[in-house]
Amino acid sequence: MKQIIYTPDAPAPVGPYSQAIVHQGTLYVSGQIAIEPASGELMTRTIEEETHQVMKNLQAVLKAAGITFEEVIKCSVFVSDMNNYGRINAVYGEYFNEATAPARELVEVANLPKFVNIEISLIAAID
Repeated sequence: MKQIIYTPDAPAPVGPYSQAIVHQGTLYVSGQIAIEPASGELMTRTIEEETHQVMKNLQAVLKAAGITFEEVIKCSVFVSDMNNYGRINAVYGEYFNEATAPARELVEVANLPKFVNIEISLIAAID
């Protein structure tokens, strides 16, 4: 059986998907973009602001599942411009302990939903 995770502290799904699913001790979090949940506004003034909002949205989903970034085992990062790698990485690194950071890929793509600059999904372990 799968368990649906939902929190109003992260953006509501805008299609036929869930914010996250728990199945057999694993949490699968859908890709998050920089939508501020309360206002529905995109937070894209700078790549740093955008990355922080994405991470806050992921953090809200993790919290709803009863865990933290420490339990994350894999992140998938999609960006519109690889030239932002260093700036994105600096913000991303604020949310993880470097010694226990998850596996990750960071891939440049042609477009993302709402033409944002970054989207991150993740997988985490739940005891």
